[in-house]
Amino acid sequence: MSKPVVRVVGLGPSNAQHVTTRTTELLNSSPVARLRTRVHPAADAFAGVTSYDDFYESADSFEVLYPRIVDDLVLLATTSPNHEVVYAVPGSPMVAERTVELLRLRGDIEVLTEPAISVIDVACARLGKDPMTLGLRIVDALGSVEPFRGPGPLLILQTYAPEILASVADRLPKDTIVTVLHHVGLGDEVIKELRASELVSFSSADHLTSLWVEGLRTAGESIDDLVDFMRRLRAECPWDQEQTHASLTRHLLEEAYETLDALETFVRVEAEGADEALAVAHVEEELGDLLFQIVFHAELGNEEGRFNFATIADGVRDKLTGRHPHVFGDVKVSGSDDVASRWEDLKKKEKGRESVTDGIAWQLPALTLYAKLLRKAQQLDLASSTGSSARDEAVAALQMLNFDSTSVSDSQSTSDTERAWGDALSAIATCAQWSGIDLEGVLRERALQLRDEIQQQESSKTK
Repeated sequence: MSKPVVRVVGLGPSNAQHVTTRTTELLNSSPVARLRTRVHPAADAFAGVTSYDDFYESADSFEVLYPRIVDDLVLLATTSPNHEVVYAVPGSPMVAERTVELLRLRGDIEVLTEPAISVIDVACARLGKDPMTLGLRIVDALGSVEPFRGPGPLLILQTYAPEILASVADRLPKDTIVTVLHHVGLGDEVIKELRASELVSFSSADHLTSLWVEGLRTAGESIDDLVDFMRRLRAECPWDQEQTHASLTRHLLEEAYETLDALETFVRVEAEGADEALAVAHVEEELGDLLFQIVFHAELGNEEGRFNFATIADGVRDKLTGRHPHVFGDVKVSGSDDVASRWEDLKKKEKGRESVTDGIAWQLPALTLYAKLLRKAQQLDLASSTGSSARDEAVAALQMLNFDSTSVSDSQSTSDTERAWGDALSAIATCAQWSGIDLEGVLRERALQLRDEIQQQESSKTK
């Protein structure tokens, strides 16, 4: 015996003109038929067909409502004279219909869907857009809370309430232009452009409202374009063609230092409350230069068949997922210190390291290297000095230093010196560590101040 049939038809996205002749005939002739809801302009043409609106009234949530509708449809199909029920949904059965998805998961019935006009057809026709040419993507406003991803255009459905529009706005850049499509094809049709930040001002949103986002440039599309750009340089530029991982290392180092300089300038300008525009532009430029070095190495790796930008990005994301079990797992932490401690334990297990010092880049600048080792020592309760005791040690060490009456030349400079120098520097570094001070950054800032003083002095002498 064949399975009972649920035949799903669509009422189109708005008025009765969108209902196909086939759908009308099925609804009018079927012994048993149901409408998902009468809250739809085309439903008036089928006054004799029962709806599930009473289910909507009594259900606490869609998670309860939709399975209940499905169970009832299966029962009706089983008991129907012809073992079939015709089920009419707004729009098309194949677009954003959760009940149809649940019906298809049932193994005790056969689900047949009839062609119908969808909100996609109406939106594209009204705006004069070809969805295939544009690469249109259909997005469920309720499907996630994460920011929307490009490229556009996007047709965002399920935007049936002002609070959902507010949620959509939070997931888009504020200046994104959004076209509101409301009651398209009806007498009270509204089509208007708003910035994402203005979406909450549209208070008429209902089940016949959707949103069109023409352009949405996000990180994914930007990175893809940058990778394609790099490939063209490798194909057409003689200099780029000659580069290797080895030849690029100095550029990576230079760009890293230039980025650090730009960031420190930005932080200083921000703290001073000065005009940030130039500093922001500089940071953006230097971060871009640094990123391009990574893209360059990724493309070389891709040409070699070893790695590419996607494997690099996936690898770091997977690694950091494992390093954040308190975010992506069920581990509980008490604060940032607990996170840092667990981080080191996870790194040791992950990489099979025996010491917390394994993996440290010993080529780091000396102050940065010593600060890093101090942090490692604190994790093992090895650093016993407090801020006050370290200060006393630094003062004592400085008092032990001996000085000649004249300064030495650069040719006489050496790191082979008396112990007091090391004691003084390490004690000062411990003071800074205790207070959360980045001595490398502090000294670099002072170096920049000294540079300015030198240049001012030079300028005054030339006048």
